[in-house]
Amino acid sequence: MKVKNIKVSVIVPAYNEENYLDRCLKSLVHQTLKEIQIIVVDDGSSDGTYGYVKI
Repeated sequence: MKVKNIKVSVIVPAYNEENYLDRCLKSLVHQTLKEIQIIVVDDGSSDGTYGYVKI
């Protein structure tokens, strides 16, 4: 991953958020500011959240 001129880092806690994570990430990706870093933290969810986080 090439990192250049990151202006904002967004940390998304994602414990058992399978139903909301897709909408959240799409919202972040479609912001007008493109120099962002998105960090998703999943601490052992028991639902399907891990499938979204694993890229």
